[in-house]
Amino acid sequence: MWLKPEEVLLKNALKLWLLERANDYFVLQRRRGYGEEGGGSGGFTGLLVGTLDSVLDSTAKVAPFRILHQTPGSQVYWSIACGASREEIYKHWEWLEQNVMKTLSVFDSNEDITSFVHGKIRGLIAEEGKDCLVKGDDPEKFREALMKFEKCFGLAKQEKLVTYYSCSYWRGRVPCQGWLYLSSNFLSFYSFLLGSEIKLVISWDAISKLEKTSNVLLTESIHVCSRGEDYYFSMFLHINETFLLMEQLANYAVRRLFDKETFENDLVLNDPLKITKRTMENLARSEQFSSFFRLPKEENLKEVHECFLRIPSSHLNAHGKMCIFENYICFTSQDVSLCSVVLPLREVLAVDKVDDSSQSVIISIKGKKAFRFSDIRDFKQLVAKLRLIGGAASILQQDVSTEPVPSPDPGSSGQSSKGPSLMGQKDSSKTVNTQALMTEFHPQDLENLDSKMLKEKMKEQSWNILFVEYGRGVSMFRTKKTRDLVVRGIPETLRGELWLLFSGAINDMATNPGYYADMVELSLGTYTVATDEIERDLRRSLPEHPAFQSDMGISALRRVLTAYAYRNPRIGYCQAMNILTSVLLLYAKEEAAFWLLVAVCERMLPDYFNHRIIGALVDQAVFEELIREHLPQLTGHMSDMTFFSSISLSWFLTLFISVLPIESAVNVVDCFFYDGIKAILQLGLAVLDYNMEQLLTCKDDAEAVTVLNRFFDNVTNKDSPLPSTVQQGSSTSDDKSHQTKVDITDLIREANEKYGDIRYEDVYSMRRRSRLYVIQVLEETTKQNVLRVVSQDVKFSLRELEELYDIFKREHFLSCYWNLTSTALRHHNPSLPYLEQYQIDCQQFRILYHLLSPWAYSANRDCLALWTFRLLDENSDCLINFKEFSCAFDILYNGSFTEKLKLLFKLHIPPAFTEVESVSPSKGDQLSKDELLRFSQFHVSLSAHGQEVGSAKGSPEKGRGKLDVQEYLKQWQDELLKKEENIKDLPRMNQVR
Repeated sequence: MWLKPEEVLLKNALKLWLLERANDYFVLQRRRGYGEEGGGSGGFTGLLVGTLDSVLDSTAKVAPFRILHQTPGSQVYWSIACGASREEIYKHWEWLEQNVMKTLSVFDSNEDITSFVHGKIRGLIAEEGKDCLVKGDDPEKFREALMKFEKCFGLAKQEKLVTYYSCSYWRGRVPCQGWLYLSSNFLSFYSFLLGSEIKLVISWDAISKLEKTSNVLLTESIHVCSRGEDYYFSMFLHINETFLLMEQLANYAVRRLFDKETFENDLVLNDPLKITKRTMENLARSEQFSSFFRLPKEENLKEVHECFLRIPSSHLNAHGKMCIFENYICFTSQDVSLCSVVLPLREVLAVDKVDDSSQSVIISIKGKKAFRFSDIRDFKQLVAKLRLIGGAASILQQDVSTEPVPSPDPGSSGQSSKGPSLMGQKDSSKTVNTQALMTEFHPQDLENLDSKMLKEKMKEQSWNILFVEYGRGVSMFRTKKTRDLVVRGIPETLRGELWLLFSGAINDMATNPGYYADMVELSLGTYTVATDEIERDLRRSLPEHPAFQSDMGISALRRVLTAYAYRNPRIGYCQAMNILTSVLLLYAKEEAAFWLLVAVCERMLPDYFNHRIIGALVDQAVFEELIREHLPQLTGHMSDMTFFSSISLSWFLTLFISVLPIESAVNVVDCFFYDGIKAILQLGLAVLDYNMEQLLTCKDDAEAVTVLNRFFDNVTNKDSPLPSTVQQGSSTSDDKSHQTKVDITDLIREANEKYGDIRYEDVYSMRRRSRLYVIQVLEETTKQNVLRVVSQDVKFSLRELEELYDIFKREHFLSCYWNLTSTALRHHNPSLPYLEQYQIDCQQFRILYHLLSPWAYSANRDCLALWTFRLLDENSDCLINFKEFSCAFDILYNGSFTEKLKLLFKLHIPPAFTEVESVSPSKGDQLSKDELLRFSQFHVSLSAHGQEVGSAKGSPEKGRGKLDVQEYLKQWQDELLKKEENIKDLPRMNQVR
């Protein structure tokens, strides 16, 4: 590796370096202790040098070979190259002799020679860096670390090193100082101390736990758990930065390998070779702020500025951060609960700077409102940027009505088909409701106001006062007063409007006019598995409410769910979506309910409504962690924490709608749209805390479930204006009057007071950590199910089968690490049956065949691997699953002689057998990767081109459509008979002498 020329001193360096080659201008040196004769390590000096190389941060001291530049008569030396092997350094040496040495004799002075050499080396480095994706604060230092990383671990060249840190790895109670390398697919550690070498390579996808810990011995360390093994790393200079990056890389690998559904739409990290430390940091910050402000998923954070925002009415300047996105300007105060605001650029009319003293920027929006941001560093440049992107946004907004509505995911065409219209669907889909169902089925009687309606009007008045003070609509201030009003419950008439605002769905609806109507039209008459499930669940959605006892409500629910299933076929329809959508339709217009559903399923509750409900399981794991922290006496009583997962699943999937009366559940939905999942977690803790005494006396899970169900039945909403015929809690008030009633407003207020200190950032971090654990649990479940099925058909012991499965899965992932277009990665689908989730192609099978097969010592082992793969690939998709793989090796290891002979016979007849001849005769029977894949797909290409029937009949080996074994055996028998006829009897030998 060429190095940026750096002056070195040789006075004391001769003790560490030995001369290998030299001429008038260059010196090639070898590090003492490397490459000693006889393979030795150079004795004690070599151990000291190796330890020094492991601890110090300089490849010039680490690389075993280096080249120095010198000029005759000068004592100054410059390091210009280093290498990990003799081959590498000799290649540089030969290049210098052939391209530089002849030119140096032309120069008259040593200064000119040194300048020429320096320029030549810098040019080589620049040429090498053209296609290099390594960009860092110190590229030279990073290149040195990259060289050491490649030398120590020998991973594939495509493995992308992201960053590295100096730290200690604790082996028992002994700390081992070394270097931690974080790459796109692996966590690696290297240490060499006094002859003791430690190498660790842990794949991110195998990590089940990643956390920061501290104890008496380790003040602060990072704990990594992988495959049941615990690893502790400490003594980081910036442990928080390191831990955050490790979290991001682990989650990135998990999403790419296990959760392809959500990763495919990631436009930033869809190429592992483009991952850098800065990219990961920027992406994490962008995701966190975008989620906090409820912005569309495609929004990317551009800049963050520290500033002050003037809050109207209170005349206070809130200190916080201004976040500039592609289409939004957002602000949040340092105290998150104090103030936050979202300004869509489509609403911005002007951006002005006030004066240089206060460094203020005034942003004017529609509705004669202005926002003053002050104390902004480089505010002049910020004004220019905001004017530029604001102008572009206004142009896009003018053209948005003329743009075609984006079509749904291309995958939808394969999942839906035009079929017979469902009864009543076609007629009901032509009209979209423009009013919330509540206005139709529960209109307010303004002439006869009872006490509850008077309280409702007082709530409305409080919100109107808030609108006057802090604005109304998408750009309103969200303050502590806003939160207090939400906790009390949003008035019925404002619920739909404020749900749209707090969820961010208002932005989706504003930027996609006419989208919902087009989705309804396109989904009309489609028949899929999703639409079939929707039809079955329509009558089960709030069946006690009169709105869903009528065709109007049922038709609206059908349109929204079907349109969403058409928009997002990856989710399609999942149970619990019908219950949530029913509540949305009660208070929001039909189009607004659709966009609210989009916001919930795709942003606020990510991965909740898919085949494996990963998002819900992740939040349940977060909930368990919060229970351990805030309710330790409860966790001490419950021996199994899975109890909390079983009872809370419906809480998260339906936002408590399925367990609370409808009049109380809507207050929970109010808080959810304002605070996100944090509100559900807080309420769950409050419910357990309220029933603590009874839960501690429960002897089993069934008794605890009864306690909680009884509690939910007695949660009321004394201020609800809904009529008694609609309220679900009123029907249970008579026969359960002896139970204590709990008002939902008091319960929510208590949840905020006791657990309001749970920060959004903490929940975000816990979600990332818990995702690793949840994915590994699901993978373990898949593994156990596969082993249970396969073990019935093979003679391997369960332990042997488990080891075989791990090897099979590891080979599958190795193909995914560095090849985004690999067949295995494209075909990995967690929704498939367990046996089909992981499959390997012919190239991967060959690697495993060479590693495991007792026949791998044969000269034509590549042919045997190819024929075995073709025999196992019965459906001709060029992939085999673990059952097929294990059955083949079971015969090789545990089969009888007859079974092995039968297998060998099958390998030499079609469909397994095919004529194989390597393109390169020098390789003998070895096949290249391209040749192997071509021969494995041979039958596919033949059938695709349609071989003639006659040729197929003429030879059973051709065609490869359906094999006629009897015909093949008949031909074989005829050939044997012909051979027998041609054999003449030999004369008897005369044994008489």
